[in-house]
Amino acid sequence: MSNSIKRRNLLKSTFGLLAAGPFLSGCERPTQANQILVGVTTRPRMLDPRRATDALSSRVNRLLYRQLIDFNERSEPVADLADWQAFSTQHYRFTLREASMFKHGKTLQAEDVAATYQSILDVSFGSPHRGPLKHIARIDVLNESTLDFHLSEPDALFVGRLTVGILPKDLIDAGHDFTDQPLGSGQATFIEMNEQRLILQRPDRVELHFVVVKDAMVRVLKLQKGELDCLQNDLSPELVQYCESQPGLVVSWQKGTSYSYIGFNFDDPLLSQPALREAIAYTIDRQQIINAIFNGQARLAGGLLVPEHWAGHSGLSGWPHDLEKARILISQVEFEGKDEGKPLVLSYKTSSDPTRIRLATLYQAQLKRVGIELQIQSYDWGTFYSDIVQGRFQMFGLAWVGIKSPDIFQYVFASDAIPPNGANRGRYRSEQADQLIQQAGQADTLEQQAELYRQLQSHLQQTLPILPLWYENQYAVTQAHLQGYQLFADGRLDSLLWVQKKVG
Repeated sequence: MSNSIKRRNLLKSTFGLLAAGPFLSGCERPTQANQILVGVTTRPRMLDPRRATDALSSRVNRLLYRQLIDFNERSEPVADLADWQAFSTQHYRFTLREASMFKHGKTLQAEDVAATYQSILDVSFGSPHRGPLKHIARIDVLNESTLDFHLSEPDALFVGRLTVGILPKDLIDAGHDFTDQPLGSGQATFIEMNEQRLILQRPDRVELHFVVVKDAMVRVLKLQKGELDCLQNDLSPELVQYCESQPGLVVSWQKGTSYSYIGFNFDDPLLSQPALREAIAYTIDRQQIINAIFNGQARLAGGLLVPEHWAGHSGLSGWPHDLEKARILISQVEFEGKDEGKPLVLSYKTSSDPTRIRLATLYQAQLKRVGIELQIQSYDWGTFYSDIVQGRFQMFGLAWVGIKSPDIFQYVFASDAIPPNGANRGRYRSEQADQLIQQAGQADTLEQQAELYRQLQSHLQQTLPILPLWYENQYAVTQAHLQGYQLFADGRLDSLLWVQKKVG
């Protein structure tokens, strides 16, 4: 049974409970047997889905709010709240499929959908989701369950952009602060939040406690002591292996979509040379690193989209490991001091996360084999990320998490997407890539789009704006008494809505 179907079935079976409203916080608190304690590194930053961008907030918001559409296993848009019809490339009609109740007792209607998206489009509101929705020219509410979206120009990916949780119009109009008091029509009800803990409640009165424990080792110890029931990701590979050896703990794995890569600065006189980027690609032994660091729990990446994505490219797996070719290419690179026999020196920036530093040291050791001296610079996350956005780097390591829509290519690789206009942090410029991005965005069908995006991914692998590394697997560590926990490739936390805690 698909995740979206499970969510809809649970909503139908518990409709009466959902109407209980926000007064649940005043009910008698359940015993610990009716609490599921989830260890997280930080609390969600934004529980207003119109403003949320971080992964944890987006995953929690799925529990609190419902959205017009969802995605299937191939990342194709499927109906959640509403079915749709495309009358033209610029006219879409959405019809609500079933009754859904907001927590203050109001039935979700088409006017709520319109109000949510109109608020996002309001420049003064400052939603980070406004950009992808900028082609919405008009929203017409036809009746309680039907509304039309009219676009200013064709957007073949439009339906897949409508994933923002729907808020009630009356509270939007009243200026309600959804950040402090989130209120949607999802299965979970907000109870309270502080710096240490977020508490939600399911329709069956089971509470979901997201407990902030910043230190990874402490999270594992709390899990062993029964102070937590589960963790998902955010542990070092060594700690995951430790958990696998502990009685009473269960480690589950699932293929993931998080795409790890090395970025290059095309404004740098050294890394703008294709021969150097190709030499680095041939030198890095990705499979050796997967085996050594991740205990085999990752797969080689080629295109930015996983092969099972509807626009993925199953024929790409990145550059092979070939030191002989790398040395030949290094001999073609022009750099200062080459004639005097000086080494080729490059800098690599990374965060201060211990696993990311270990990866950097492996790159350093491997590149030394072909005469490249890699100098590692590690910083706290804020400083590191600021440097990357500002273009203050030669090479860096990052990952894209939970990619669904192929409009990521416009955001990351288009010549006009250099920060602050996008995430083309390496200052990559390719006329062919720009043409393929534009053609794909104007294609009439998903099949045409998929073919153009595959051509684009082949071009990107050849020109190396970034070096694809691997797709890291998702994992969860749970106590054995937690039953029904399910992992998803994109890291969503939906199974917390049905997982059960066996007592006794």
